[in-house]
Amino acid sequence: MPYSVQSKKSGKTYFLHSRRQPLKGGHIQTLYFFAADTRDGVMDSLPPGYKLHENPNTGLPLLKKA
Repeated sequence: MPYSVQSKKSGKTYFLHSRRQPLKGGHIQTLYFFAADTRDGVMDSLPPGYKLHENPNTGLPLLKKA
């Protein structure tokens, strides 16, 4: 089951996704993002070492390192 969070401000549900993005130097970085629908790369849980926050102005969920 995909990891989801409901915004306290807007009430919308967002799903956590990840994507591995190659950088110009050849290094590969993992990007985490929330989307209103499920796509490729949907995650089942929070990644280790991260915690969930919500932007107080927009209500969008954010991941921050613990």
